[in-house]
Amino acid sequence: MNKIKQSLYNYCQQWVENKIALAQNEINSAQASANEETKSSAGDKYETGRAMAQLEIEKNTSQLAEAGKLKRLLGEFSGETETAKAQLGSLVQTDNGWFYISLSAGKVILDDVAYICLSPVSPLGAKMINLEPGNKFNFNQLDYLILAVQ
Repeated sequence: MNKIKQSLYNYCQQWVENKIALAQNEINSAQASANEETKSSAGDKYETGRAMAQLEIEKNTSQLAEAGKLKRLLGEFSGETETAKAQLGSLVQTDNGWFYISLSAGKVILDDVAYICLSPVSPLGAKMINLEPGNKFNFNQLDYLILAVQ
């Protein structure tokens, strides 16, 4: 099972790296666009173009900062983290599927099995935190039984 957890951890790392690269590329592109604007005789087009580029830079800077937080969060555990209770870094098997408590990175298919990467502060993740095998919980009118925590 450690191989699966490590694969899921690696997926989350790559997911964050992609978010960082995308935000950085967008910042660079917006900055280049702003630098290429030439002042027109009226000046309005120039100012509008620069303002739009600045808004784009600010938006992507915020996304870059958020991705940085996610990267730091990944540094708080590893793909080898063993847990008895559901917590950050846990792989949780329920009677309704597999969940990797890490980042909200979506569904991953490994060896024809679907795993959902979710944040411990997401509504579903928060319901699982500190639960052990044998515990039950309800989410969106669906009952879950925790079968295993790794």
